[in-house]
Amino acid sequence: MPLTSSSNINSIMAGFQALSDPLRMKIVTSLRERELCVCDLCELLEVNQSKLSFHLKTLKQAGLIIPRQSGRWIYYRLNLVQFALLEEYLAEICTTKIVMRQSCD
Repeated sequence: MPLTSSSNINSIMAGFQALSDPLRMKIVTSLRERELCVCDLCELLEVNQSKLSFHLKTLKQAGLIIPRQSGRWIYYRLNLVQFALLEEYLAEICTTKIVMRQSCD
């Protein structure tokens, strides 16, 4: 599916919006090496569970993280497919040749 398809555009926008918050960026950074449960993320990021849950929900809705339930614990990991889509979008911008116009006349 091309990057400019309507569903890809919506997915790309949601991903970048979700990454626009400093705490959500810290969550993503924390999940880069391994999956973590909510209690570990709370401790690591020094935030309460309510605040963390709100930000995890935003990242999940944007498709950037994937939850896995194990007993009463929920573990989160990065959805690398979604990050690859964002990376592909940025790479496409970087390789686009821009034609400069002399004037608007």
